Amino acid sequence: MNGGDPEANYAYYCLHKFHWKPTEFIEMSEEEMAFVIAAIDIKALNDKKHADEQKSKIRR
Repeated sequence: MNGGDPEANYAYYCLHKFHWKPTEFIEMSEEEMAFVIAAIDIKALNDKKHADEQKSKIRR
């Protein structure tokens, strides 16, 4: 995620993708928050890989 406060970036992602209020994310237990952050990181990585594959196919 880009710059600034990482926790705020994840709260922003949750707001837009999951329609959660920022407090819903911030008030999670440490374990819940860690799971959500890991899931977001995996999704972002998979999305980037998919986008890179699509760009590679276009260049051929």
